[in-house]
Amino acid sequence: MGLALVHIIFPKYFNWKEELKSLSLINKQMMTIHTFFIALVVFLMGLLCLTSATELIETRLGKTISLGLAIFWSLRLIIQFLGYSPKLWKGKRFETIIHILFSGLWIYLSIIFWMNYIN
Repeated sequence: MGLALVHIIFPKYFNWKEELKSLSLINKQMMTIHTFFIALVVFLMGLLCLTSATELIETRLGKTISLGLAIFWSLRLIIQFLGYSPKLWKGKRFETIIHILFSGLWIYLSIIFWMNYIN
């Protein structure tokens, strides 16, 4: 859920007001709206885990949801390395730390949900 809340600072941190000026209105709005919905889905995933952990672990539906979450986070892990250029973080202390921390988070979430699905 904390990950979802980090999305709140994206527009200011990434200077979207200036960076997105050259985009068409539809592309600007898609960036903003899709960021909101990604944050909302990530928040709801966290809320589901906090409020329904027993159901996720013990029911067939929970196992199916865990499979979906395992696939989601595993793909996010792959995209961390194949979708983003190392130029964005290599040689930059803060960005490298964030890259490592989030890579660890994607690994952790992938393992947790795969293990729950398998067991």
